[in-house]
Amino acid sequence: MPVEISFDRKDKKHQEFLEPILILKCLDNDELKTFIGLLKQFRYDAGEVVYIAGNPRDTLYFVVEGKLSFNKGDHTIRFFNPDECFGEYSLINESPHTSTVRCLMPTVLLQAKVSDLQDQTNFPANAYGKLCKQFALILTTRLRHEEEMYREIDVLLIQDGGCSPGYNSVTAFLTEYLEKAGRRVFAAAEGFKSLIAGELNDFRRLVYSGSQYKDVEGFHGLVFTPPLREARGADFRTERFPQFKELENQKKAAETLLKRKVRAIVGIGGNGTLAGMQSLGALLPSEVQLFFVPVTIDSDIYGTECIGEQTAVEVGAEKISGYMADARTHHRCYIIEMMGREGGYHALHSCLGSGAHLAVLPDSHYDMKRIAHAIEKRTSTVIVVAEGYMVKERKAEKYKGSAADYFYDELKAAGLNTNQHIVCEAFSRDIRGARPNNRDITLAHRMAKRVAFLVQTGQNRMMPAVLSGQEYAIQFDDIRTQNTVPSDLAVLSNRLGI
Repeated sequence: MPVEISFDRKDKKHQEFLEPILILKCLDNDELKTFIGLLKQFRYDAGEVVYIAGNPRDTLYFVVEGKLSFNKGDHTIRFFNPDECFGEYSLINESPHTSTVRCLMPTVLLQAKVSDLQDQTNFPANAYGKLCKQFALILTTRLRHEEEMYREIDVLLIQDGGCSPGYNSVTAFLTEYLEKAGRRVFAAAEGFKSLIAGELNDFRRLVYSGSQYKDVEGFHGLVFTPPLREARGADFRTERFPQFKELENQKKAAETLLKRKVRAIVGIGGNGTLAGMQSLGALLPSEVQLFFVPVTIDSDIYGTECIGEQTAVEVGAEKISGYMADARTHHRCYIIEMMGREGGYHALHSCLGSGAHLAVLPDSHYDMKRIAHAIEKRTSTVIVVAEGYMVKERKAEKYKGSAADYFYDELKAAGLNTNQHIVCEAFSRDIRGARPNNRDITLAHRMAKRVAFLVQTGQNRMMPAVLSGQEYAIQFDDIRTQNTVPSDLAVLSNRLGI
C-alpha cells in the first residue's frame, strides 16, 4: 500500500517543481499555490500498482521520484519519469481507467483528487476551467499515446540495403522472440534514412502477440508481424541510401537514437548495412547494444550462411532452367545477366543448379575466341553473366548496356558466327522479391532467436552466425566480407569445354 508522506506546502520548491509541467502552465501564481494546497504526497514500493484498468478515473499524478510503466493489457505503451504528469483524463472523462500504471522502482507521487478541484470552496471554478481547456488544447487520446509510444524505443530494427528474400521473415521472428522476452520492438520506417529526420512518422511499432495488438490497434505505425514470416520483400526499407556514408548524417542518426532512448539496435541487410551499423557503433555509447543479421543474396558475409541466398539460388536456377528449355526448342543462345556484384555467388550457383553452359563472374578472364568457337559448334547455349562482370571497364567506357550485352559485344568482336538466335536478358531483379523458401525461413528463425538471447544476456556488437549446422556469434570487429567463390566451382560451371 502507498504511504502518505507529509510535506510543507508553502515550500517554494514545490511551486518550482510544478510550474514547468505543461498542464499547469495555464494557472497564475495564486491559482498554483491553491492547487498545491490540495496535493497529497505518497511513496510507492517497486512493483506496486498506482491504478489498474477498471479503477475510477479521479486523480491527477505528478512524478517526484522514480519511474513507472503505462500498460494497456500486456503491452507497455510508455514510461513516466520525474517531472511528468499522468491521469489528466480525469479532468474530462469520468469513465474507469482502461490502462494500468505500475512502479518500476521506489516512487514518490504528488496527487490531486479531481473532486477537490471541482469543489469551488477549495479551488476556483475558473481555474478548474483553465485546466480542462489546457488539457483539451494539448492532447487527444490517440495523438498523446502515439507520441508517448515512440518516446522511449526499446529495440529498434533497421532494414537496409538491396531487397532480398527473408528480410520480413527475420523481422517477424525477431519481434516474436524479443516480445516474449518482455521487450518492445520498433522498426525504422525506411532504413537508415528514417534516422536522419527521426520524426514520429519515421518509426513503426511491431507487435507479434494478437492480444497485445488488439489493445493498441489503430495507433500510428502499428504493424502486426506474424504475416511477415513468409512475406516477400522488405517492408521497412527504401531504395539504397548512400548518403549515410557521410559523417554528418551518421551523427544526426546517432542523435535521433539517443533522443529516442534506444536501448538496442538490430541492423538487417548485407555488407553495406553492416558498415552502417559499425559507423553508428563508433558514435554511440557502449550502453546501446548493436547487432547485425546478414540478409543478402550476394552471400558476401564471411563465416555464416546468409538469409536469402538459398531462395535466390533456387529461384535463379529455376529461371535459367526455363531459358535452357526454350533455347533447346528454338535453337537460341541466351546470355543472361544475374546477380553478383562482387564475387558472383548467385550467378555461379544459379548456373550450376540449372546446368547452364558457362558462368561468367566478375573476375572471369576467358579467351573470347575460344568461347565464340565453342558456341558455333552448338545448336543451343545458355550463358550466365554476373552483374559485376567488367564493371570498371564498362564505367570507363560509359557503356550503357548490361553486363550480358557487354559480354555479347566481346563475342562479336571475337568473330562470333552462329546460326543460333542470340538473346541478351537484363538483370533479373524479380529474384529479390521471391517468397523465402523453407530453408531461409528456418535460418531467419534461428538467427532471430540467437539475437534475442544475445540482447537479453547483455552481449553487444555481435552477429548471429550459422555454418555447417552450428550456431554461434561473431563480434563486429571480427566480421569480414567475402566476395570470392571457390575456384573449383567456377571450373565446374564451364560446360563449353574451353
